[in-house]
Amino acid sequence: MDYLKPDFESKLCPPELLAQKVAQLPQPIVFTNGCFDILHRGHVSYLAQAKTLGKSLIVAVNTDASVRRLGKGDDRPINSTENRAAVMAALASVDLVTWFDQDTPLELILTIKPQILVKGGDWKVQDIVGSAEVIAWGGKVHSIPFLFNTSTTATIKKIRS
Repeated sequence: MDYLKPDFESKLCPPELLAQKVAQLPQPIVFTNGCFDILHRGHVSYLAQAKTLGKSLIVAVNTDASVRRLGKGDDRPINSTENRAAVMAALASVDLVTWFDQDTPLELILTIKPQILVKGGDWKVQDIVGSAEVIAWGGKVHSIPFLFNTSTTATIKKIRS
């Protein structure tokens, strides 16, 4: 039996096609980024909250090389860029998923020009990459408080112990 490619795969967007895809999304656009290595309740709650701030949510996932440069450990990420992006795309709150190999997503933010930029509650608004640019073009920046005390690092430690 032949199976169709899952619908969520259409949410995956290479960075070079981003401008074209973004133009087709309902406005305002919310943008966030992260490693999203092992998805947990904290991630999905945060993304659902982020989506409520606009009409479309774009998530940019750090590539494997970018994650390694963040110093999260020699064995991170656990899941590949391709797999992390696909899992992210399967979430109902997410409208488009892309990825970036740089240390920050600033280049993507400048391409997308989101009206709303968000990060998790461990980030101060003024420290969020792209915040000055988004505010300068009239957008808003939010640091969304955590609802659950969960982390990928803690999950990995628990598995190993």
